[in-house]
Amino acid sequence: MKRRKLLLTTKREPVPHRQGAKRRMTKADLIEEVSRLAELTRKDSEVIVETIFDSIVRSLRVGDKIEIRGFGSFRTRQRKPRVGRNPKTGDRVEVPAKKIPFFKPSKELKDLVNTGAAGAPPASPAPSVAQ
Repeated sequence: MKRRKLLLTTKREPVPHRQGAKRRMTKADLIEEVSRLAELTRKDSEVIVETIFDSIVRSLRVGDKIEIRGFGSFRTRQRKPRVGRNPKTGDRVEVPAKKIPFFKPSKELKDLVNTGAAGAPPASPAPSVAQ
């Protein structure tokens, strides 16, 4: 079997991944997947994905918590001000307090990720060892 070389292309065609390389899903890939699964036009799928992302961002900006059952929850966390260092010069830098987005996956999502295949039964917990 002949191996194909990885090529940089300007077209949106799938590029073969090296064995062991991590795959990455982009927003364009997600839109394409929604379009294919829901049998919608790409434009309609793009509107749906953008609307969902915009709604999540708007809710986080005003401090709301978003909970999607079976997937996880988004919220913001407050970071305290601190003194950091400029890695190039070593000078002390005051880093102000800020809010950061935080995602906590649900138990169901963790189980699905750890079983490897969707629809596969969850792995049974390891037996406890009596001491």
